This record gives sequence, C-alpha cells and structure tokens, in this order.
Amino acid sequence: MRFEGSKSYVATDDLRVAVNAAITLERPLLVKGEPGTGKTVLAHEMAAALDVPLLEWHIKSTTKAQQGLYEYDAVSRLRDSQLGDDRVHDIRNYIRQGKLWEAFSAEKRPVLLIDEIDKADIEFPNDLLQELDRMEFNVYETGETIKAKQRPVVVITSNNEKELPDAFLRRCFFHYIRFPDNDTMQEIVNVHFPGLKKRLLHEALSIFYDVRDVPGLKKKPSTSELLDWIKLLVSEDIGPEQLRERDPKKLIPPLHGALLKNEQDVHLFEKLAFMSRRNAQ
Repeated sequence: MRFEGSKSYVATDDLRVAVNAAITLERPLLVKGEPGTGKTVLAHEMAAALDVPLLEWHIKSTTKAQQGLYEYDAVSRLRDSQLGDDRVHDIRNYIRQGKLWEAFSAEKRPVLLIDEIDKADIEFPNDLLQELDRMEFNVYETGETIKAKQRPVVVITSNNEKELPDAFLRRCFFHYIRFPDNDTMQEIVNVHFPGLKKRLLHEALSIFYDVRDVPGLKKKPSTSELLDWIKLLVSEDIGPEQLRERDPKKLIPPLHGALLKNEQDVHLFEKLAFMSRRNAQ
C-alpha cells in the first residue's frame, strides 16, 4: 500500500514520503498547513489512489471523542419503554456507531479522516489516545469490546488554531504542507485548467503572489481561492492584457472577491490604491 499521488492532486516528494512513512509505521498522519492548501483533499486522494473506502469525521467545537466511538440514545430508549415498544429489550437498538467504530469494523482497510482536530476542546486529542494506540474500545452498555479488523490509515488535519498535546503528537507522524511555490502552483493549476493559456497563467500567478506578499493582509488567499479566481477569469474572458494593467486606479485585482475575503483586506488595497494615485500625481 503506497501513495504516489494522483492525476488530480499534485503531491510533492516530501508529502509522498510522509504519507508512506505513516502507512508503514501504522501511525496517524498529522497534516498541518494554511487553510486551503489541500489537507482535507489529501485524504480523499489517498483513498482513491489506494482504492480503499474513505470515512470522514469532521470535527466541530462541540464534538466529543466519545462520538467517534459510539453514542447511546438513552432518551429514545426511555420513550420507547413508555410506549411499550419491543425494541427496548435490546439495548443495541439505541447504540449508534461512530466513525472509529465504522473504521474498525470495515472489511477493507479504510482511510479515516479526522478533519480539523484543533477545532475541538483541548482534551479531545488526549481522549482518543488509547483507542488510536490499541485500536480497540469497550462498549460499556453491552459489555463488548470492539477491535479493529485491520488498522485504518488515519489522516488528521489541523489549521493550527490551538496547540495539540505532546502525548498526542508523539503518536503521530507529522507533516507540514508548505505553501506551494510558483512552479508547484503552475502544476496544480494545470491539473485543474489543462488548456489555460500560458500568458494568462503567468499574469494570474504574478498578481496572486503579489497579493499574498502585501504587508498587513489579514487573510492571505490560498490555493483553492486562486483556482476559484482563475475559473472566474476564464468565465468572464479576462485576458492577460487586462491583468497586466498597472493603472493605480485598478490596483485591486479584477473579481477580487475570490481572493480577498474580508473588508479589512479590501480597505487595505483601497488605501494602497489611494496612496499610489497620490504619489503618481
């Protein structure tokens, strides 16, 4: 079981090494990086390239580790007992399997994505240590032990919103996805827009990296936002000549709503345009 990338996902050499190292070591792959750098998509592409099922557990601020194992619906059981429902005699009817249970029970070794783990409470990662280590857990309501038929390939993503516990980090293989350089970004764009004219690509990337380099930018545009912007440029038939214009009045890129995602950054560009016009007078 080796990951070599795919036709629809440009994986750098160090990323391929990290994925295959995690598979060999049978440790969770902890992937960090800027939002929009393809961390979540990586799990999808791994499952497709390895021809295995993908199970996704998207973490929210309210998510508890127990939900990944199972949930016992005591309220429904109480209601059914009041209604005289025969289902109430089998407690298993009120136990809902979580994503870890599904992964442990899968006939074919799956890829399990635990997405944005840093959104949850700080205790969340620690609460999963034993289950991810031993690949088993107990269902206390029934007294049974659920053991993994085979160890799933676990991919855990984090946007670095909060630090993860050291005990959890020790059990993972870590990889930081660096923001793509110009050459890698060209490869990524060519995968999604294979017929894109080279001049348009050159100008679009030049503006994109210029925008990212503006000091004081609250949210730098990501790879996914670049792809959205290029899609709009093609749709609106905006050519390289229009992008190449350096008129101070047009300092903000056309269709900038695909790149700039908050009013603070738009105001920053408006201020820069004003200063540029004043200096040009």
